[in-house]
Amino acid sequence: MKDYEHIVIWLDYFNKNLKKSKGRRQKLEKCIFDPSLKELIDATTSAGFEITESDDKVRFPKRPFVRSGYVILPKGSPKTKILNKISEKLILKRSKQSK
Repeated sequence: MKDYEHIVIWLDYFNKNLKKSKGRRQKLEKCIFDPSLKELIDATTSAGFEITESDDKVRFPKRPFVRSGYVILPKGSPKTKILNKISEKLILKRSKQSK
């Protein structure tokens, strides 16, 4: 049964290697190459969101042949605003790692 109180954030929303038709939800400049679940969890918590659940052994529906991951957050603000905040933190963390 669908849970209307939570939002699912998939790793594939932020994967720069994917086309929008394959599940990417952000613009290319707001994405990173091959994000990991640990990076997503770190970015989500640093953006100020509370993670209810996470799983890394699941498959994104548009790419059932590749393992992906997701985090579940309580619904608070629109999903696009949440995705924008998380993508900013992902880009910041990735740029700090490369330096």
